[in-house]
Amino acid sequence: MQNVLSLWASMALRRKIVIVGATLGMFAAILGLSRIATAPDMALLYSGLEPQAAGEVVGALEQQGVSYRIEGDSIHVDAAQRDRLRMMLAGQDLPSFGAAGYELLDGLSGFGTTSQIFDAAYLRAKEGELARTILSMPEVRAARVHIAQGNDQPFRREARPTASVTLTTAQGGLTQAQARALRSLVSGAVAGMRVEDVSVIDSRRGLLDMDETPPATDRAERLRQNVERLLAARVGPGHAVVEVAVELGTEREQIIERRFDPQGRVPISSEMVERTSSDTRPSGAVTVASNVPDGDAAGDAQDGRSSSSETQETVNYEVSETQRDLLRSPGDVRRLSVAVLVDGLTETAEDGTTTWTPRPEEEMTALHDLVASAVGLDTARGDILTIRSLQFEQVAPQGTLAEEGMFSPLKQMNMMQIVQIAVLALVALILGLFVVRPILTRRPEELEAPAPVLALPGTTALDGELEETADADDDLPDPVARLRRLIEARQVETVEVLRGWMDKEERT
Repeated sequence: MQNVLSLWASMALRRKIVIVGATLGMFAAILGLSRIATAPDMALLYSGLEPQAAGEVVGALEQQGVSYRIEGDSIHVDAAQRDRLRMMLAGQDLPSFGAAGYELLDGLSGFGTTSQIFDAAYLRAKEGELARTILSMPEVRAARVHIAQGNDQPFRREARPTASVTLTTAQGGLTQAQARALRSLVSGAVAGMRVEDVSVIDSRRGLLDMDETPPATDRAERLRQNVERLLAARVGPGHAVVEVAVELGTEREQIIERRFDPQGRVPISSEMVERTSSDTRPSGAVTVASNVPDGDAAGDAQDGRSSSSETQETVNYEVSETQRDLLRSPGDVRRLSVAVLVDGLTETAEDGTTTWTPRPEEEMTALHDLVASAVGLDTARGDILTIRSLQFEQVAPQGTLAEEGMFSPLKQMNMMQIVQIAVLALVALILGLFVVRPILTRRPEELEAPAPVLALPGTTALDGELEETADADDDLPDPVARLRRLIEARQVETVEVLRGWMDKEERT
């Protein structure tokens, strides 16, 4: 201990500062490495939660005394406890995704609950259950369902309920098939609702139009896949190439046609009016005898009698009428072109040579008919189908095989693991440069050489031991003072003596 203190006292201030800083830095590195080594491996528990649901999960973790870390909208816990915590939180109905479901009806009692309150609670419960079902899809991150129930009004016969679904996807957006499935799900859960009464709104793409016609590329791709699957059953996979070109109409046309048929008359009503009238006047002169009832004027009065009759008939006819409304929407196929290339037959001889021959005409005709039926070929529309049997060229593989690189494992690590590896590498580099390297680079003869001799003028010393001789320092009564004076005068030799002593102790 006395030697250490003496050595520390003989050092300069700059060297003392360097030694203290290096010691503190080494202790700090060791402390950091120990904390990193003992820190638990954090794994993702939940991410993308709503603030309310995330707060409930954090509160439950704090009640259990579990350490956690929050990064953005993600909650990380110890990887060894993640599965247990998920099961525990699921038992507490956490996290709560969206609105509550049918558990809302559990708190309703018969006292003080009117029919309007029950209907509103039932509607809320149904919206929550539908939102939970939609959230079970892995592509959906958040979802809300709104149902508008029509009021019972006596003068409104058609009051169908409507619904809207607002959702946020994790990556990309929903496909047309998935959006149609959501509309069918919501419409089937609400009585009286039709599929077209449901609107699906994506937070990134806006309103999803389910009535839009698939583009020509999608239709051509579907036809191509059908034809290739049909040909693969006969010629084998990879022995047929199919290309389909579909020309679609892009304009919208509406035709209203109304025709009258004069020959197709149908009586719808008939009215007949008949009138009859009679008149009697005397034909002779007016005399006294004609005014007497029994006179001769009675016979003459018959000659002045007249009668008339009139018949009138009215018939109403309905003329035959035909009205036709024709609406042509975009997406109608105008022209279809299909090109099919089929490989021929390859035969291998006994000597190893291969010969190629085209397929027979009978087989090509049969394949032509099959392809025409698969794509719905219409020659009257101008569709074209071309099928040929030609030899396929063997295409050499291009490029080299992509193998896993040296830094590929780093992609599977998180940032904390990379920092730990970097710190460990830095500590190993420091130890290698300043501790291991001087030992390994020293020559064996230097390790076996005796300790350097420290001698002053007029003195002799062997193997690092100093002998007292008559010198100018003999006037110093204290040996320690003389040794200190000697070390100050011969600093380089003193260091070599100390190093030799250390080497001797290591060899021993």
